[in-house]
Amino acid sequence: MSVSVRPYGPKAALVDVDSAVEAAALADWARVHGVVADEIVPAAATVLFDGVDATALEAVLTGWRAGSAPAAGAFVEIPVAFDGPDLADVAARWGVSADEVVARLASYELTSAFCGFAPGFAYLAGLPQELAVPRLETPRARVEPGSVALAGSWCGIYPSASPGGWRVVGRTDVVLWDVDAEPPALLAPGTRVRLRPC
Repeated sequence: MSVSVRPYGPKAALVDVDSAVEAAALADWARVHGVVADEIVPAAATVLFDGVDATALEAVLTGWRAGSAPAAGAFVEIPVAFDGPDLADVAARWGVSADEVVARLASYELTSAFCGFAPGFAYLAGLPQELAVPRLETPRARVEPGSVALAGSWCGIYPSASPGGWRVVGRTDVVLWDVDAEPPALLAPGTRVRLRPC
């Protein structure tokens, strides 16, 4: 299979894929098959290979096939108090009660597709596209740490206080970023996540 590999600066390459799931699968495949890179970073629709030659990488990636699932990662259950300021808005957009929003969110096993925005902020994939909600028209100046929020078909949990435009539906006391832990991000890419109402 031919993949599109673009040089990304003098010592990196960017590979375009169709989805976050495919990006995670490619990153897993590259690690298992010994692709030599300083870092392999999956994102929403790309994989960055840092410290590689783009032409050499393209030759190696001829062995990869799209459509494979990423390896199953560790499982983390996150206790969530579903009392966020945007819960009623999300319920209205979904055409259900707030309790049904909670039940739906708790029914899905989500997967950390990649981390970004802030240290420890995991983009959790697994919500169906029909549950996608838009970001807030005006972002909040401060979103509290532990806020569980939705944007598009992503779910995320703010690891620290920051501005943010996602719709906050709940909160958790779980520590998501700890520089003394290994890995520092609790929800590292590949981690399977279940939100548990508490």
